[in-house]
Amino acid sequence: MPPFAPLRVRGGAHRLRRAMRRRRRALAAGLAMTAAALAASGARGADAPGPDKPDSPGAGAPAAAHREPRPAAEMVSAPVRIADAATVRLLRPGDRVDVIAAANSPAGEASEARVVASGARVTDVPRTSEAVGDGGALVVLTVPRATAAALAGASATSRLAVTVC
Repeated sequence: MPPFAPLRVRGGAHRLRRAMRRRRRALAAGLAMTAAALAASGARGADAPGPDKPDSPGAGAPAAAHREPRPAAEMVSAPVRIADAATVRLLRPGDRVDVIAAANSPAGEASEARVVASGARVTDVPRTSEAVGDGGALVVLTVPRATAAALAGASATSRLAVTVC
């Protein structure tokens, strides 16, 4: 018998890839149909009111009628004067900080500190060439609008400090 080169089957890997692609497409289509069917049927969680709970308020009504849309918190930039300028020099944009307010009190009295803003993102740390009379430094934070109002109120009556999260 004459010598023959080894027999090689070509296209085997291509067929395997094509079969896997078809399987992924079928799985994706099945998941999409399941999601659409659940959305159309108005499926509810176990604790949501529904027809199976006649004593619950609004039994039989769609679950969306009981939920009020929650508006997204609008983020704003809030410039804040921190009492310790050396602490502000340690901050960089992108850092997360807690802002703490301690009420201004006469000398010798201890004041209660409270957290005004938690997890605020540092947007900017402006560098000033002139010294500030009270020794503070400015930092710009990105916070929700309500927190910005609380920061403005606290800065009018208290000395502010930051802790890095």
